[in-house]
Amino acid sequence: MDFKKMYEEKLITVKEAAAMVKDGDWVEMGWCALTPVDFDKALADRVNELKDVKVRGGILAYNSPTASADPTGEHITYHSWHSSGIERKLINSKDHNAFFIPIKYSELPRYIRENAPKAAVSVFQVSPMDKHGNFNFGVSVSHAMASFETADKVILEINENVPRALGGYDNFINIKDVDYVYQSTNYPMLTLPKASFGEEELKAASYVVDMLRDGDTIQIGIGGLPNAIGSEIAKSDLKDLGVHSEMYVDAFREMALAGRITGRKKNIDVGRQTYAFAAGSQELYDYIDDNEELMAAPVDYVNDIDVIASLDNFVSINTVLQVDLWGQISAESIGTKHISGAGGALDFVLGAYRSKGGRSIIALNSSRVDKDGKRISNIVPTFAPGTQATAVRSNTHYIATEQGIVNFKGLTTWQAAEALVSLAHPDNRDELIKAAEEIGIWRNTNKRI
Repeated sequence: MDFKKMYEEKLITVKEAAAMVKDGDWVEMGWCALTPVDFDKALADRVNELKDVKVRGGILAYNSPTASADPTGEHITYHSWHSSGIERKLINSKDHNAFFIPIKYSELPRYIRENAPKAAVSVFQVSPMDKHGNFNFGVSVSHAMASFETADKVILEINENVPRALGGYDNFINIKDVDYVYQSTNYPMLTLPKASFGEEELKAASYVVDMLRDGDTIQIGIGGLPNAIGSEIAKSDLKDLGVHSEMYVDAFREMALAGRITGRKKNIDVGRQTYAFAAGSQELYDYIDDNEELMAAPVDYVNDIDVIASLDNFVSINTVLQVDLWGQISAESIGTKHISGAGGALDFVLGAYRSKGGRSIIALNSSRVDKDGKRISNIVPTFAPGTQATAVRSNTHYIATEQGIVNFKGLTTWQAAEALVSLAHPDNRDELIKAAEEIGIWRNTNKRI
């Protein structure tokens, strides 16, 4: 098979690629670090030519021209599978027509194959073609193959800077299965800034790290608190940790380079760091490139509850926005203000608890200080109307803040309320006790913490 000839026959320009989008189309436009930047610009340039085009993407790492091109919503609307801070602003703003698609991340490939409106065009950023005619998209395996399988046209944006992420499956596509390709401007990889952390995050991280044992397989997310946890693990004397995480972030690289990660004790995918997509610094992408220790796999494998549960001593560490006095958690919204999405939090909470020796840990700062200097508790009496509960109280295992860590399995409502008050910032405890009394989940014998 002459892959080079096939490539030349399918080679077009980015303008020609964007011209294939027609009125009324749904367009799948990559995912996170592999959002096709040149196609994004070319499609946005056509905004006034088009009518009712619906674009889908997620975890944007830059200000997308297409996502903000049309405040009227008559020409193009943007839809997020899971939102970064950039998408959050678009969705919450009245000046842009952007929307969220509620979905449990593990179900996304099936949702695309069975339920979502069919995409007329699916465009992903990929690495250059290898000698076998393959293009790698392992940095964002996620749901890419499901998108390619169901789209009317598959178009690839080729960028020489995309790393080859190995070790898994459905992490490449062959030229014979592609409709068109075009060469990008070879822009730098889309990176995410490393979130900073302070004393509060380090204190919460210390409680989490104390829960870990040699040989555990771990999952963490992105942000200041996960970075603090990763930093503390890297400095610890833990050995033979494994990785199985929907998102591969800089914290894992730091732990691996410190010698904490080997994966030798994993009972599946032994020795491999398994993930569905990766995003972070250029150093992270350099570490991923051609690294056989890593395993890029679709999210319906990585986030599958049964797969997670099959890993002995699995520890999920998820950060959230708020916890209420009933023990519910929200990682998605505060009231009607959209923040991110369900992601894989519930999958990992449930899967970790089912794991032999497994632990599910919810971590958060107990409070935050607003612009007026007022301390606002992230542990609240009840969620504000519109707040989405990512996991309900019966799902909750461990909760950690800088004030401590508590196992909530088996606690009564009054015991849980007392424990949550102990995890709150001291400045907010009296108001929470008063609220718990009004709700009816505070006993007279409870401690005045």
